[in-house]
Amino acid sequence: MSKSRRPATILAHAGRDPGANHGMVNPPVYHTSTVIWPTVAAMDAAHTGFEHGQYSYGRVGTPTSEAFEDVVTALEGGYGSIAVSSGLAAVNVAMTAFVKAGDHVLVTDSVYGPGRRYGDAVLSRFGVQVEYYDPLIGAGIEALFRDNTRLVYLESPGSLTFEVQDVPAITAAARAQGIVSILDNTWATPLYFDAFGHGVDVTVHAATKYMVGHSDAMMGIVGAREKSVWSQLKTFAVQAGHCAGPDDLYLAQRGLRTMGVRLRQHQENGLEVARWLQARPEVSRVLHPALPQDPGHTTWKRDFTGASGLFSFVLKPAAKAQVDAMLDGMELFQMGASWGGYESLITPIQPEKIRTATHWQAEGPGIRLHVGLEDTGDLIADLEAGFDRLRAGA
Repeated sequence: MSKSRRPATILAHAGRDPGANHGMVNPPVYHTSTVIWPTVAAMDAAHTGFEHGQYSYGRVGTPTSEAFEDVVTALEGGYGSIAVSSGLAAVNVAMTAFVKAGDHVLVTDSVYGPGRRYGDAVLSRFGVQVEYYDPLIGAGIEALFRDNTRLVYLESPGSLTFEVQDVPAITAAARAQGIVSILDNTWATPLYFDAFGHGVDVTVHAATKYMVGHSDAMMGIVGAREKSVWSQLKTFAVQAGHCAGPDDLYLAQRGLRTMGVRLRQHQENGLEVARWLQARPEVSRVLHPALPQDPGHTTWKRDFTGASGLFSFVLKPAAKAQVDAMLDGMELFQMGASWGGYESLITPIQPEKIRTATHWQAEGPGIRLHVGLEDTGDLIADLEAGFDRLRAGA
């Protein structure tokens, strides 16, 4: 598809080829493990690499996986993408493909919790030195580079505390030293943050979230800015057995088609709820970078073109029993670990328990919201009833 196409058009048309599929609008779903060839020469040719249209085995890639990958690649403007079974699998591929025992990696202290656990429990066990850094370090990250530093892992904004990183400054410092930069771009998606345009080498998406958008499939995807980086990622993914199932790929591709309109509504609903929370006497502060009062707003406004429906807020001092009473009685904001679907979610957060490079200090308990696609008046009424329960327990 032409690179001049705008995102909404890419979402509607990329990854589809009706002319090659009997005029069918949607690509077929290939359920397969085995690929067969008419000749030895054809079999040998299929095993010479992993390029588009080169099929050797179902786990390595099919037209179904390529259809989804092609949409994401077109959105990001990179060289290629690799679909895997979950967001954590995408983190795994991105973090592991470039390192070996004795290497050093830098990971933002605001990283997605399972990503931190992967670094601590897996990479460290295999001799990779994992160091966490202040997400607000910016160009100062250069002082943390060592001779054996191989990659810098970013997440902006952080998925619990929503610090906005200076991605261009960090990636420029890394590129000058030949260090790979990886960004978890799940919160903004390629629609609201141009990762490769801001110097990132590799993107990670928990496609389970906004790409799938309906809380009905697990999916992850890794994107590469350049061919050499894609080849290294793809080789590792194949060697490690990472792949995605055909039915989940179908659901992910279907979700992508409406991601643009869904994200606009998530943004609108999220900001309305966030502004309402700012005025509540029970709330100390709202952690949402699209709000002018947020410490990261200037950087967000410079680098991003929109916001999603995920943010947190800090309560004024309250006992755990009060917070539990608030959360236990919610009707529309239900407790769940994921986000990015059509439904609203709520969960308590405790970043102070996992931070190692920085000290998270808050006035009171933290709560994370994913604002879904419901009527905001109903969502606000649900939160208001929750605050009534919180105050009643004082």
